[in-house]
Amino acid sequence: MAISAQDVKQLKELTNCGMMDCKRALEETGGNIDEAIKYLREKGLAKAAKKAGRIAAEGLVYAKVDEAKKTGVILEINCETDFAAKSDRFVEFVEMVAQTVIDNDVSDVEALKNVNCSGTGEKIADVLVERISTISENIQIRRFSKLTGDGLFSYVHNGGGSIIGTLLKISADDYGDDVKACGKNLLLHITATSPDYITSDAIPEADINEERETQLNLIKSENEAKPKPQNVVERILEGRMKKFFEERCLLTQPYVKDPDMTVEKYAASIGKNIKVVDFIRFEKGEGIAKKAENFADEVASMAGV
Repeated sequence: MAISAQDVKQLKELTNCGMMDCKRALEETGGNIDEAIKYLREKGLAKAAKKAGRIAAEGLVYAKVDEAKKTGVILEINCETDFAAKSDRFVEFVEMVAQTVIDNDVSDVEALKNVNCSGTGEKIADVLVERISTISENIQIRRFSKLTGDGLFSYVHNGGGSIIGTLLKISADDYGDDVKACGKNLLLHITATSPDYITSDAIPEADINEERETQLNLIKSENEAKPKPQNVVERILEGRMKKFFEERCLLTQPYVKDPDMTVEKYAASIGKNIKVVDFIRFEKGEGIAKKAENFADEVASMAGV
């Protein structure tokens, strides 16, 4: 049967696939739009399989608080190139996934893929396949986390090639403007300094013992020619362990806007009994091994050489 240009245009608008792909899909399905969409999805599955082995270390970290639902989410979705990460189709997908996490009780990525995407009624897995097909890159929903209740704050830093998201929960006597300003300042501090814990009480004992042993061995090796008395070694060790706790624990870190006070003292200076309950910090691509290619090799690969 003859396929009209209007039908092809309609299918392209629905799927964002190429004109020729849409025309072929309509020809294969007798002009049935719904069947053509299904056909393209199935082709998208084939494309997605081919792209699954590609390294996806670019993408976005996104954080959002839904005040009405008292829920905050932070997530990372990866793609292959920074160019794709900035595309409207990719950004829209990230935002849809974030809202879906807020709207559903899901604990991991695989469970998330099987729920309906907020605003569309389609499964996240199906929308993911469609975006892989239309963006033409490997896309991976890497991780997400949620916090619930009052006192939630979110922030995303995008600059210098880094994208860092932070989600924070605090408790306070009230959540007026001064407390909100404190929450935003704490977000900026966490984003900048990347603490691992709120207080030293949360550090596993095994990690503390390992650090203590490492520093003790360093002190001994530094003074091997002329060993220091045991009491001096212990004082040096105590100082280094104090620095270790300060660097890894939020409340003992020097506050970035006023290094003369700790974060704990800054929060106390606001009043209102402000306490940090929890925080989560994601940095785009952390822990993902990127493929190393020089420029000549990259151009050659693109040219099919």
